[in-house]
Amino acid sequence: MQEIQEKRRSAELESASNSPTTNPEKDSLDDVEAAGFEPIRTRPASIATRNSRHSTALSRERSNNGYGVVDDDDDEDSDQPETSPSAPAAKDPYEVGWENGDLDPQNPRALPAWRKWSIVIITSIGSFCVTNASSIYTSTYTQMDAEFGNSRIVATLGLSFFVLGIALGPFWSPLAEFYGRRPIYLASFAFFLIWLIPSAVAQNIETMIVARFFQGLAGSAFLSVSGGTVSDMFARNQMQAAMAVFTLAPFAGPSMGPLIGGFINTYASWRWTHYVLLIWAGVLLVTVYLFVPETYHPVLLKRKAQKLRKETGDDRWKAPIEKQKKSMAKTVGFALLRPFQLLITEPMCLILDIYGAILLGILYLFFGAFPLVFGTNHGFNLWQIGLTFLGLFVAMALACSTAPIWHKTRQRLAARREKRTGEARNEPEDQLPSVIVGAPLITIGLFWFGFTTYPSVHWIVPIIGSGVFAFGVSLAFTGIFTFLVDAYPLYAASALAGNALVRCTFAAAFPLFGIQMYERLGYQWATALLGFLTLAMLPFPYLFFIYGKRIRSRSKYATTI
Repeated sequence: MQEIQEKRRSAELESASNSPTTNPEKDSLDDVEAAGFEPIRTRPASIATRNSRHSTALSRERSNNGYGVVDDDDDEDSDQPETSPSAPAAKDPYEVGWENGDLDPQNPRALPAWRKWSIVIITSIGSFCVTNASSIYTSTYTQMDAEFGNSRIVATLGLSFFVLGIALGPFWSPLAEFYGRRPIYLASFAFFLIWLIPSAVAQNIETMIVARFFQGLAGSAFLSVSGGTVSDMFARNQMQAAMAVFTLAPFAGPSMGPLIGGFINTYASWRWTHYVLLIWAGVLLVTVYLFVPETYHPVLLKRKAQKLRKETGDDRWKAPIEKQKKSMAKTVGFALLRPFQLLITEPMCLILDIYGAILLGILYLFFGAFPLVFGTNHGFNLWQIGLTFLGLFVAMALACSTAPIWHKTRQRLAARREKRTGEARNEPEDQLPSVIVGAPLITIGLFWFGFTTYPSVHWIVPIIGSGVFAFGVSLAFTGIFTFLVDAYPLYAASALAGNALVRCTFAAAFPLFGIQMYERLGYQWATALLGFLTLAMLPFPYLFFIYGKRIRSRSKYATTI
């Protein structure tokens, strides 16, 4: 209490000395810089875009696809005059922040290493569970179709509707800005668990399809904010290993679904697929409740400010988030509108989104193609077909382990730029080398897989080809996500929401025509057609690496520094 009183007296003295220069209206415009890349500060970092009218703060958080950002859209209709970036903002002595930055005991970055990693593992398993539920369903087709009397294409709608539900995930992100991550975790997984029950007891395919959509929608909320926990707890130079683990989870989940589901549906009723998911989700919900605390810095600072006001009786203590004028309706409105603006007006954003969408669409198409190829050509049963997806999983895990290589590549590019221009900084295009390397591997892997799908060719050969494809896909996704965050920093949440929407739309559509395409064109040329699609997209990462800065200079939304 004595410490609080001393803090109050010093704040009053500082307030008195600064009163001639303090501008409360300007201070109220300061946004909150979340802990995506550096400790929270009470003064904003400005980023220039062509349509910037005043200095604004970037608020970053990690999302379901690796990165996310809470867009600062208050500048869209602000009536405040333009502020010079060079003009120092007067510091509010009553603004609550972390004492000693990351060393503050209440700061999540001050948690013991074992505690941080336990939280990372729990949230990663949660992401794995949700994405695994999307594809584990495909192993129930044979038994479920026989019981309900529906066609295979109708059963596939259950997969497609689940992925469409996930597509809406990024639009849940603004809720975390107001309530924090923990309430979203608990509410999301609770509703995910509830909607698993109709799937387990469904008596017709219509119930199954509706339940699957709401499972995806509920699970997507968890995915949309869970990655931010990593950046809440780790500084930028420390998060590499933790983020590699978390990034692997959403992509490994779908590849492991057919394997787990294959064993369940070989030896038990198809309903046990959903019973297992129910048990899994229930255990995770309890684990998250007991062991995953709130880590979102703005919300924690708000609680700290509330405690100070209660203990001191002084209502002038405010957290940065309490000074914002954004309403929830406005924030959600921008979250819905901005992704479409970027897709329509930003060619780099649109093309990379389409490329990523094609890749995820092919990955989900494989859930129908693999049973055809390995069941028909090699006589594999259900659990053996599930094992063929291990090639995808192993390749993705190996690709994630290459993260240090791309970090060093970015450092070399920055050092080369410093020698050439005297400025040591990374450009958004420095994130694209992994995509440039991954793109040809994707095409090679598809042609490899396609033209080895003959009964006379050993089954391991097409599996290796699928692994080459998956290795390239993982590299491409990582590079695309980080490029969008760096190229559109003020609107990165919207850029990634648009990316997720396009990706998941393709992922929902591709399985609906995949089986028919493989049956009509043949296994070889159906896969070759997919390979030609990726071949057409192959030059774009390289072109953006060379000309991206020039394109950004004419962009309305991209950063120009």
